[in-house]
Amino acid sequence: MTSIFTHEFNTPIYKGKTSFNTGLYINGKFVEGSDKNTIDVINPATGKIITKVAEATSKDVDVAVAAAHKAFETTWGLNMGGAGRSRLLAKLAQLMEDHQQELAALEALDNGKTFTWAMDVDTTFAIDTIRYYAGWADKIHGQVVETDERKLSYTRHEPIGVVGQIIPWNFPLLMMSWKLGPALATGNCIVMKPSEFTPLTAIRMSELIHEAGFPPGTFNLLTGYGNTVGAAISSHMKIDKVAFTGSTLVGRKIMEAAAKSNLKDITLELGGKSPNIIFNDADVDQAVNWAAHGIYWNHGQACCAGSRIFVQSGIYDEFLSKFTEKTRSLKVGDPFDLDSYQGPQVSQLQYDRIMEYIQSGKDQGATVHLGGDRVGTEGFYINPTIFTDTTPDMKIVQEEIFGPVGVVIKFEDEEDVIRQANDTVFGLAAAVFSQNITRALTTAHRLKAGTAWVNCVNQLHANVPFGGFKQSGIGRELGEYALHK
Repeated sequence: MTSIFTHEFNTPIYKGKTSFNTGLYINGKFVEGSDKNTIDVINPATGKIITKVAEATSKDVDVAVAAAHKAFETTWGLNMGGAGRSRLLAKLAQLMEDHQQELAALEALDNGKTFTWAMDVDTTFAIDTIRYYAGWADKIHGQVVETDERKLSYTRHEPIGVVGQIIPWNFPLLMMSWKLGPALATGNCIVMKPSEFTPLTAIRMSELIHEAGFPPGTFNLLTGYGNTVGAAISSHMKIDKVAFTGSTLVGRKIMEAAAKSNLKDITLELGGKSPNIIFNDADVDQAVNWAAHGIYWNHGQACCAGSRIFVQSGIYDEFLSKFTEKTRSLKVGDPFDLDSYQGPQVSQLQYDRIMEYIQSGKDQGATVHLGGDRVGTEGFYINPTIFTDTTPDMKIVQEEIFGPVGVVIKFEDEEDVIRQANDTVFGLAAAVFSQNITRALTTAHRLKAGTAWVNCVNQLHANVPFGGFKQSGIGRELGEYALHK
């Protein structure tokens, strides 16, 4: 029998109650996993267990895929017109809005991000994304192609079928919406695996999807581990496409499994080591504020984090001084405190990885200019960290840390910084700060990055495509581009 999770939030910033089933959601019902095992969900602010959720296995993947195929052939896919899909997505967006504070509180509880950020960004953006794709659902069409008067040639945009989706722990609800929106709008059925670290909003969303009236089997949620459920989804012969957001290492495994099975289509949104370039003529105060947001937003646990901060020599000292003060002003604390900017890292595992990178920076000769240590004795808190005096070959310069750790690097001229910025296996995002718009755009165009921001950073929108070059991934999410993949 599945269990019910009930939690009373009594915090300075939010008071409310949540209660929902913690089983697998398959074919419109909550069920136990086939082996009847469970997964502990940990509160990163305390290191203590929040609740247990059902653990899926490869057997449950088979059951969910069968349910999805049945729905695709009978009640969804081409059996549900675009107007019907649009109505259901719009209803889901409204239900999310009705429960926005609850969803934000769940994000803060098992992810550790602050409730304020979860409200202002994660949940708001997720609602906007579902609503955006609700608007697209009845506007998907092919073309009539003129050949000659004796022939009628036309194209049809048809749903792929059953889509496997594997979402990460850093933006659980937001990444869920990025995957759900275009897949459901175009008539596909879904088998989704959330991260085992942060499954709560995905499970609660399953109830909202059910309440919105999506036919059974259209959406299925399997809480489980990557080496079992994720592997089964990636290699399943009856899953037609897999979409994954996460590390480049796991992305390689998914790509290999997709190729070795049924050569399924893939979308991969992977890691990054994004350069943030600040020229002498930049507005320094503006650049400082954006640079802090670029690296410390979501505790540095963002694939597009501006972790390599390149500052031109003429303003380097001024920038570093002001950036240091800005970093010192960011409060690290309980996600439900009113003035907390940064909460804990998501897990003990991630905390340990970040601290290993910090130690590596020290061992390789970089200077810890600020931070580099833990906060408190409970939970997975790390002080925002600034490294200086780095060299291009250092791990903290080349590898994705996925934590609140930035390196500040001095450069001399445009050619110098473009060479350094592109000296990475990643190519997800970049930012350029300059009051000379010609310089800013010329530099942005020369950077090998899927997204380049000018005089801002980490600005994403439901109608603007997002994705990377090189080892940062394959395909695009968001906007009209996502509908074609």
